[in-house]
Amino acid sequence: MPPLPVDGAPDALQLFADRLRATDPRAGLDAPGDEAAAVEICRRLEGIPLAIELAAAGIGRHSVAQLATRIGTRFDAPGLTVGAPGAHGSSGAAGLPGGVGAAADLGTSRLDLLADETVWPRRHRTLRTAIGWSHELCTPLERLLWARLTPLRTDFDAEVAREVCAGGPLTPDEVDRALQGLVAQSVVQRDGDRYRMLDTLREYGRMWLTELGEARAAADRHAHSFLGLARRAHEGWTGPDQVSWYHKVSDTHLDLCAALEHLLAHDVEGAQEMAGRVGFFWACCGHLSEARNYAQRALDAGPVEGPHRTRLQWVLGVAALLQSDFTTAEKYGALCTATALYDRDDEGMLGATYLSGLTQLMTGQPAAALEAAGRVLRMTEGVPVDSGHRLRCRLVTVFALTALGRLAESEAAATALRRACERGGEFWTRSYVDYQLALIALLQGRPDASAAHARAMLAGKHRLRDSFGIALGLDLLAAAIAAQGAGAQAARVYGTGHAYWRMVGHPQRGTPELGPVRERCELQARAAVGDEAYQRAFERGQSDNAEVGLAAALRTELQL
Repeated sequence: MPPLPVDGAPDALQLFADRLRATDPRAGLDAPGDEAAAVEICRRLEGIPLAIELAAAGIGRHSVAQLATRIGTRFDAPGLTVGAPGAHGSSGAAGLPGGVGAAADLGTSRLDLLADETVWPRRHRTLRTAIGWSHELCTPLERLLWARLTPLRTDFDAEVAREVCAGGPLTPDEVDRALQGLVAQSVVQRDGDRYRMLDTLREYGRMWLTELGEARAAADRHAHSFLGLARRAHEGWTGPDQVSWYHKVSDTHLDLCAALEHLLAHDVEGAQEMAGRVGFFWACCGHLSEARNYAQRALDAGPVEGPHRTRLQWVLGVAALLQSDFTTAEKYGALCTATALYDRDDEGMLGATYLSGLTQLMTGQPAAALEAAGRVLRMTEGVPVDSGHRLRCRLVTVFALTALGRLAESEAAATALRRACERGGEFWTRSYVDYQLALIALLQGRPDASAAHARAMLAGKHRLRDSFGIALGLDLLAAAIAAQGAGAQAARVYGTGHAYWRMVGHPQRGTPELGPVRERCELQARAAVGDEAYQRAFERGQSDNAEVGLAAALRTELQL
């Protein structure tokens, strides 16, 4: 955000007053001289919003006039950057043994550069000074928490703060108290039960964490916390909280990546477990490249056997399949099958058959996929019906029956599978069942029913933030709309589908039987409205915001 006007405009002063009242509803600028002092504070801070917020948050310990004097003193001191390592008068990062010494040299961080008049404008040096002054106002335990929170890259809740930061003088209860103190100081922002720290403040805290010698310990705690999240998500993904777990994995993506990088360097077994447990989430929800990259790196780094390695091979195969690398998918499907047979692992056998079956479907071998899925489902009848691997293996059966043209059998199998998913609160497999029901109806010449099933599929994929699934569903919905004779509406939905394929990062996908249907329906749409009108509607859909385009597609009556 750019600086606010400070000369002749009320913006900066209004922000200061608003933050003052947010800190203490009884506070104001009513005392004689308060408003003039506040104007001086805003001028000294050059209208920088973050600096103004930090200053207003510290008012509880000073009057407005005292605050203006203190800030003026700090800014007028020649060569002084408050709170920087080695700066006169600054305390250790937590007010504890091991604080910053005058000879500290942390290398060239962005904050160090902010003090360099030859590199950065004056307003950046002003911001650093304001951050350092705010740091001085914190209690020793608040400073320590500030430092220990810095490994967190995304929003977090109090439980995560305790997991990542508790230790030594920071007991779990002290973490809670210090966290509220940092919120009061505007160092941490709160939104409901979620907290976040701005990047600039995080980097300042990271500088102090390094000076304390705690960077490795903090990274260890961070990685352990997010490995725990990966385990819980993996266990809960087929239950009634599936959508919630998908969102947690999606929302903490940067933290999971950071934890994986640390584990790859310091705990390869932990990295293999984590990459295997979150890889399917990533592969299904738009992070194909990360899923494949981390799975491959963890495989290359670790031991040659064990359950974590087997799960990694499966994730790598699924990611390769979704990227149309069928050779690699086939290789890892065979490896997973051999391992599951050797270990007599029924769940593993179902998972391997899902991977191999989808590979066969995508390479034009539906009869082989149907035979293998049916055989393995009979072999593993002891596995619970709501098992994720079992549901996915049944999905292969539905896809294969459709591809073989056995539409009545496929519809019956899909309907039964959908009921099983509904009972367990499972959305991911269910949405692909809706996709199959839409395709079956379209092939049977029932475009109205097809469009309804396609919209149900899209609603489920949207809940899971599954961009790949949304792209597939939009293509099928467009085909159903075209088959109804609504050429312009179909073109717009096709355009939105192309926008989603760009987001996913590769061209259109789909099982082989969808291609001819898609081409035939696109020709119908062009014939219905003419090439020029078709192209206009297509380009509108392609240029729409993705969410806006999807919302339009989900409406029964699509407006142009």
